[in-house]
Amino acid sequence: MNIVVAIASTGRPEELGDWSEYLKSQSYKPSTVIYSVASPCDLPQITRLYAPNKIIVGSAGSSVQRNRVLDVLELSCDLIVFFDDDYVPERRCLEKIVDLFTLLPNVAGASGLLLRDGAQSAGISKEDALNLIEISENNSPVLEQMHVDSVGLYGCNMAFRRTAIGGIRFDENLPLYGWQEDVDFAMRVRRNGRIVNTDSFKGVHRGVKKSKTSGYKFGYSQIANPLYLIKKGTMPISHGLKLIAKNLLANHIRLLRPESWIDRRGRVRGNWLAAWDLVRFKLSPRKILNL
Repeated sequence: MNIVVAIASTGRPEELGDWSEYLKSQSYKPSTVIYSVASPCDLPQITRLYAPNKIIVGSAGSSVQRNRVLDVLELSCDLIVFFDDDYVPERRCLEKIVDLFTLLPNVAGASGLLLRDGAQSAGISKEDALNLIEISENNSPVLEQMHVDSVGLYGCNMAFRRTAIGGIRFDENLPLYGWQEDVDFAMRVRRNGRIVNTDSFKGVHRGVKKSKTSGYKFGYSQIANPLYLIKKGTMPISHGLKLIAKNLLANHIRLLRPESWIDRRGRVRGNWLAAWDLVRFKLSPRKILNL
C-alpha cells in the first residue's frame, strides 16, 4: 500500500525535526511526508526533514492545515496518516497500519493505542517516550488484536483510507487548536466504513505544552465546540454533554490548586463566557479568533 504521513505543526520546529529520525527507523517507509505549517519558521533545518516530502505553508489552525494536506493528495495514495508533531511512533507503526487496513477492508479510519498520553500530565520528554517505545517493543506479547468501534478518533494518530475520505474535509469553523475536530471528521468518514480504536499500532503522545491555545480560548472551546457538533449531528448528545460536564467540574475543582501546566483560571473564564454567550444565543466556536 502507498502510505502518506501528514504532520500539521505550528511553533514546534524541534519536534517536527524529530520526525525524520522516527520515519527513517520505520520498518515500512512512507511514500512521502507532507509538512503543513503556518510559517517557514515552523520548519526545522532542511537536513532534519524527511525525504521525499512536500511542504505547505498557510494560515494556522489544525483543521485548515490538515485540509491543505487533503487537497494535495495524489490518487496513488492508499492511506493517509495524520500524526501530531509531538507523537512518537513505535518502529513498526506504519507496517502495522498497513496490515490493519489490509486485513479489515471495511475499516475507513483508525487510531492506535497510546502507551502514555502526555496531554494528561506536564508532558513527556523525547527520551522517556523512546524508552517507553523500546520497553513496549521488547515486552509486547503476541495477542489477538483489538478493534473497537469508536466515537471519533484521537487526532495525534489517525489513519484513513483516502477513498473513504473523498471530499470530506476538517471543519474550519473549529479554528486554531480545533478541539474535537478529529471526532467530527472521523464521524463523517464513518459513513464510508468503520472507525475503530485498535491496539494494532502503538505510540506515545508527548503532550508538549509550547504553542498551545490560551486557557481562556480553550475554556471557551470546551463549551462551544461540543455544542456545535451536537447541533451538527456529528457528536452524540450524551457524549458531548459528558465532555462538557467533565471539563467544567475539573476546571472549577482544581481552580484553587491548579496544575502548573494548565491555566485553570483562564479556562474557567472561558467556560463562563461561553455559558453567557449560550444563553444569549451568541455561542460560536469561531469567537475564539477575537478573544
